[in-house]
Order: sequence, then structure tokens, then C-alpha cells
Amino acid sequence: MTVRWLSIWVLIGLLGGCATNVPEALRTAPPGNPSVAEVRGEPQRFVGTSVRWGGTIAAVTNGKTDTEVEVVDRALEGSGRPIETDRSDGRFIARIKGFLDPVVYARGRAFTVTGRLAAPEKRSIGQYEYIFPVVDASAYHLWEPLLQRSYYHDPFWYYDPWFPYYRPYPWRYGPYW
Repeated sequence: MTVRWLSIWVLIGLLGGCATNVPEALRTAPPGNPSVAEVRGEPQRFVGTSVRWGGTIAAVTNGKTDTEVEVVDRALEGSGRPIETDRSDGRFIARIKGFLDPVVYARGRAFTVTGRLAAPEKRSIGQYEYIFPVVDASAYHLWEPLLQRSYYHDPFWYYDPWFPYYRPYPWRYGPYW
């Protein structure tokens, strides 16, 4: 009887671990998903193509009916989460219907979007004229920040700075050789 209940609880735990809050549309890339660099090279060729892109938010601009999120492109993991790296193929704009709070969708947060490519827009970054691919978003996801690991050194862990070369301790503590 206890083995049966244990099996049920393990199964419930495993199924609960599979739950995710990532929208279904973002879990897989559409077939023939072009990169940002490809689209910037031939922007008119890819208008209407479905894409799944993601990266780091650079700016959020709210308009009357929609919000434009400027994103620095990053490679995506299988789950759709952007990989934290310094490598990028460029920037793109995600156009989303409605209002997104710029405090929540802050600069530096990881963001993934899926949708269809619209006509590119020429804007400036500083004084540089830049062609931005534009994604009319059908689904998007703001990722939780990754936990920062603490590299705490336990002061009570035994540490011998002389091992194995020199041992100033008496032999009664045990030789290394």
C-alpha cells in the first residue's frame, strides 16, 4: 500500500516539474526561422515570415495603441530563453499591442518574442543610421532574472596550503607520502 502511494506522489511531483509558464507559441521555433543578420541583409525578402527571436531589452517605447520593445538579439536555448553572452547579430524591434510597463520590461531583461516580420524601419542608434527588422508579436515572454551564484568559501573546511610539497606539521598528523 505504501509503495503505491509513494509511486503516486513521485508521479505527481514529476508531472508538476514539467509545468511551465512559457507560452506554447514560444516553445518551438517556426520552420525556416531566419536570423536577425539574414533579415538585415535582405529585409524585404523576409516580410511576412514567422520568427522566434529573443535577447536583451535595450529600450521600451509606449505609443497610443502599442508598445515597441527594442531588443539586442541573442542566441536562444531550446526552451526559447536567450543565452547570456556578448555575441549578437544585431537589434530588432518587437511591436506589441497594448501597454507594457517600462519599469517591469526594464533594460537588460531577457525577452523572447514570436510573430511575423513587418517592413523594416530605419532609425538611429546615436548618430548611426540602423535598419531595424520589425516583428509584429503574436506571443512574448519576459524571463525571470537568473539567480546569481555565490562562491562562498567555507572557513571551516580543512585547507593545507603546503600540500603535497612541504609539511611543517609533526609526523603524528599523518604523512602524505
